[in-house]
Amino acid sequence: MNRPHIFTAIDLGSSTVRVVVAQKNTQGQEEEVKILGVGTAPMNGMQKGIVTDVEEAVASLGTALDIVERISGVPVEKAYTSINGAHLISQSLRGVIAISRADGEITSDDVDRVINAAQAISLPPNREILHILPQNYIVDGQEHIQDSIGMTGVRLEVEAHAIIGSSPAIKNVTKVVNQSGVHIEEFVFAPLAASLAVLEKRQKELGVVVIDLGAGTTGFAVYEENTLLHTNVLPVGASHITNDIAIGLRTSIEIAEAIKLAHGTAAVESVSVHDMIVVEGQDGEQESISKKDVAEIIKDRLDELFSYVDRELKNIGRSGLLPAGVILTGGGAYMDGVVELAKKRLRLPVRIGHPQKFSGLADQTDGPEFAVALGLIAFALEQEGKATAHKSLSLPDISGTVRKIKDWTKSFLP
Repeated sequence: MNRPHIFTAIDLGSSTVRVVVAQKNTQGQEEEVKILGVGTAPMNGMQKGIVTDVEEAVASLGTALDIVERISGVPVEKAYTSINGAHLISQSLRGVIAISRADGEITSDDVDRVINAAQAISLPPNREILHILPQNYIVDGQEHIQDSIGMTGVRLEVEAHAIIGSSPAIKNVTKVVNQSGVHIEEFVFAPLAASLAVLEKRQKELGVVVIDLGAGTTGFAVYEENTLLHTNVLPVGASHITNDIAIGLRTSIEIAEAIKLAHGTAAVESVSVHDMIVVEGQDGEQESISKKDVAEIIKDRLDELFSYVDRELKNIGRSGLLPAGVILTGGGAYMDGVVELAKKRLRLPVRIGHPQKFSGLADQTDGPEFAVALGLIAFALEQEGKATAHKSLSLPDISGTVRKIKDWTKSFLP
């Protein structure tokens, strides 16, 4: 029986931090990924994906770590960590190299070299590359190659999607995680992680957009022909709906949040003008608030958000043209009426994404708000698989050499 592998994911959201510990067991050809523990805590010290108070953020993460270690019985020493925020931007890159082997066969070393060539760009001193994601390999002018290893040619090119972030923002998140006693295995762009948890290969081939509706940000990732086409992060999320309600109804943030959670809907047409919400005012007296007014506020903010996403899709020529539609993740996906509003604004089929690739405590993590955390686990499994494959490819085939030595030795025997 193979020794189980333990993976930990830390999803640092603007309102909630989530930590998940998972174990991979392999028996023969069967592989099972089991959720051993889940820890969640309110996040203080982060806004719109940016650390605003290191001490408060460390305390919030520490609370979630204590919970998950107690439940799983596994000490958390290293973890894959999400990163988000409007400081993250995307850029298209291109690299070109000459194939190194005399017979022209492309190896993994050639692929590494061409990707390194693509990222040899000039960046401002406060920016750094977070991900380089190959979109298309080109061998001697032949395009749309997903895996070039083993092919033959003279010239190898790559078109890649780069995700670039602010160095100070990345360093501050690193400080928060490290001061909590955890080493970061790798940062993963939050919408990319969410995609790994909720998308199937068929959806990526047809064309799909994942929209991660968080508290402080909304990130999205567009796929087509099994390739990541476009990503972006908007500095707007579910917490901005709360702010709009507080301003529109002239009430406190706490009351506005309670109203949103208990009575919030984007389906204005389903609410009667006579429907009222009774809340306790700031002076302690009961107040009646129109539920339709609340719905109008929520609808306007979400309509603005989806309109921005649609403009981004128009820029890449995919507005209304993604057959697999829209997958909504994040806590904001729970908002009543959000699916129908997204359908109307984006002119695409829409559904809520639920991670379903795990066992164990999976019933506690099957909601859209856990898409990023479980996507980090999926990313960790992918990285392990790539490392194993690369290691096996790197092992030299010495069977011929051994045979020649044996034959040479036999020539001296009587």
